[in-house]
Amino acid sequence: MKKPILALWAVPRSTSTAFEWMMRQRGDFECLHEPFGEVWYQGESPLWPRANSESVRTPGLTYESCWTTLKSATKHGPVFIKEFPLYLDPILSDEFLNYFEHSFLIRDPLKTLMSMYSKWSDFDIKEIGFVEQRELFDRLCDQQGQAPPVIDSDDLMERPSEMVELWCRAVGIGFIPEALSWEPGPRDEVSWWNGGSFHQNLRDSDGLKPQKRTNVSFDEAPDRVKAAYEIVIPHYEHLRHYKID
Repeated sequence: MKKPILALWAVPRSTSTAFEWMMRQRGDFECLHEPFGEVWYQGESPLWPRANSESVRTPGLTYESCWTTLKSATKHGPVFIKEFPLYLDPILSDEFLNYFEHSFLIRDPLKTLMSMYSKWSDFDIKEIGFVEQRELFDRLCDQQGQAPPVIDSDDLMERPSEMVELWCRAVGIGFIPEALSWEPGPRDEVSWWNGGSFHQNLRDSDGLKPQKRTNVSFDEAPDRVKAAYEIVIPHYEHLRHYKID
């Protein structure tokens, strides 16, 4: 790892928080949970498309203050963030990207969308993040002359130890097998949104353990999910071409 911040660029409902929790078990990184996402949803001037006058706003929380906090954290050692590229537009620049060792976590859009629909049936297309993930990936490919490491959530769930080891090798850090196990319990560190209702599975889990690959029926999906899926599937397939396995 050559850069001060190691980033996993993901999409919502992609098992990314479980991956982050594994990184927290290592003990050698300061881990920050969607710092720019908190600005996007709950900052002084929230940008999410469904925001209204009743939406939570945090005084003093801006993109500038978030970036200052993140850079300050690097003075004490390596930093890991799990973040969604859909939140980055106000701050995105080549200078910004040069701070990061980049990697990507992708997931079958139908699984992501069905999970999101179960929580937010009125989700906005802007909140899905596949388009922005693809745009960031392509930008980094052009900038670096090679593709950043990509892992697929289905592979991660089916073969967690193998996939985490491959990812560690790809981003230049040591593999710590013990970090894949933990005790069930509160996950306050990753629960800034809505009291953590999105992370119940993580609270109940005891590690990244092998899980049988599952399928989701497109034909049985709600119309809103089908429409969004048709928009985002090409972007997932593009990144899937580069996944490590």
